[in-house]
Amino acid sequence: MSDNQATRIEQTGAEEVIWDLSDLHSGTADALTVDLAQMIDDTGEFFARWHDTVQNATDEKMLEFIQQYSAIVEQMDRIGSFVHLQWSTDTENPEYGKLLQSVREASARASRDIVFVYVSISKLPTERLDQLIASPLLAPYKHWFERMADYKPHLLSEEVEQVLSEKSVTSRAGWVRLHDELSNAQKYILQGKEYSQTTLLKLLYESNRETRKAAADALSVGLKEQTKPQSFIFNTVVSDHALNNRLRGYDTWISARNFDNEVSDSTVEALVSAVVGRYDLVERLFNLKKRLLGYDVLYDYDRYAPTGADSEMLTWNQAREIVLETYHAFHPETGNIAQQFFDKPWIHAPTRKGKSGGAYSAGTIPSAHPYVFMNYTGTNRDVQTLAHELGHGVHQYLSRQQGVLLMDTPLTIAETASVFGEMITFQHLLDAATDNKQRLTMLVTKLDDIVSTVFRQIALNRFEDAIHETRAVEGELSADRISELWMQSQRKQYGNSVILTEGYSSCWAYISHFMHTPGYVYAYAFGELLVLALYEIYQREPETFAPMYLKMLSAGGSMRPAELLRPFGIDTDDPAFWNVGLGAIERLIIQAEALA
Repeated sequence: MSDNQATRIEQTGAEEVIWDLSDLHSGTADALTVDLAQMIDDTGEFFARWHDTVQNATDEKMLEFIQQYSAIVEQMDRIGSFVHLQWSTDTENPEYGKLLQSVREASARASRDIVFVYVSISKLPTERLDQLIASPLLAPYKHWFERMADYKPHLLSEEVEQVLSEKSVTSRAGWVRLHDELSNAQKYILQGKEYSQTTLLKLLYESNRETRKAAADALSVGLKEQTKPQSFIFNTVVSDHALNNRLRGYDTWISARNFDNEVSDSTVEALVSAVVGRYDLVERLFNLKKRLLGYDVLYDYDRYAPTGADSEMLTWNQAREIVLETYHAFHPETGNIAQQFFDKPWIHAPTRKGKSGGAYSAGTIPSAHPYVFMNYTGTNRDVQTLAHELGHGVHQYLSRQQGVLLMDTPLTIAETASVFGEMITFQHLLDAATDNKQRLTMLVTKLDDIVSTVFRQIALNRFEDAIHETRAVEGELSADRISELWMQSQRKQYGNSVILTEGYSSCWAYISHFMHTPGYVYAYAFGELLVLALYEIYQREPETFAPMYLKMLSAGGSMRPAELLRPFGIDTDDPAFWNVGLGAIERLIIQAEALA
């Protein structure tokens, strides 16, 4: 690897783009200690006041009860958001880790005193729940009561819910933290130099094939060192998930995730089947890339190779200008909100040793604002990532008006604004392209991302499905067995277009969604295909689309996903719906083939 490539990774102008978390908390250990003690006192007082009275509360008393409960949840989320955001910037800092654990333990104790809220409301007679849902006084919380009614069959007794809440810190949450810390502390050595996972993964996008292969080999060596502890963590998380599903009476390993996402098992099955049924599009794209690259064989480390000349590194200021110009052009309000993230500052952008990998937008709490976390290295994809996370940020900023109980949408809808932000940013860049060669390069790069978001994520879902189903039959799975299931599920999406090397067999170990949120990954495909359908509507009706779109984002989780999408004429319960987005992907591939 050349010195030029190292410079590209390290010098972007994002090195000092650091967020200010003071809107959440001062951050001193003493202040946190005081606040945690106050939080436990407040939840104890709340329990004493409401535990035996909420079941018989009038609508007026129920409103007072919900408002007090919301204040407690926001108090807990404020502290929890602060310590997690702080820890994610330096997971090797023992003080940050200690504060994170202290807050989690205190929150678990406090949660014990508010578990009764969900149990008490969900156990109300159906007639009373219907009255609460229809109450004009409680209209802002209508969907919250609807969800309480939905959860009625799956909630356990108050005593059991208390135990599960308090034990969560020392059960799955503890293993997830260990997974994160092992992943973030792992050293990857390439040509005698130490790399973080984030910077090493970026090298898989370089034009030089030897650089990509060397990076893939270094990644494989580092991940192989982790497969034994990570396989034990994975087994434990899967087992814990299965236990919760059994206790709560969910039909399949993914039913609980679908339930939280407010979609039916049949809808998700239709999505998965539709995507798997079009794996031919993956093969078609990579056969095109093979031809463009002039290779006889395409290996896993070639998948993200650029098909045109390496683009110049984009500085942080350039990325900011591109994304803000795009968001302002779509609608002044989205542009003004996005501007605040840079000006306040609400973004943490540099790559650093010990920093968590990837990117996210944390919605935090209604009385504060979202924060964007990323590892900016100056690539075109990083600009798309910035647009993606700011889409989340705009969504979260707008939905704060719904309050802490209803500001968040299910994961399936939560990806809509982020993927849409990527799409309009890509179109902005494509429109500015000056020749067909440049347009082809950009189009293939975008197809790489779309295929990764739709087909790769469903292939990850197929792997996760195999893990949960196989462990239920075979018991604890060895690292080798997990790797075997991984390779089987991943080969299917590529057909004969890509050869997966032996080193690729350990790559399951760094995908944190499997640990953090079992069943999460299909939400990316759901969101991408949904956005492709929405984008077609936007292209046809730009003037009427933007106001409807902003209204949908502002609604947050105050309505069911089906209600949010109804104004656009979209029905995700229709199995044929997924063919709309898949057809859009095929048209992009046809366009790329024509340009080629």
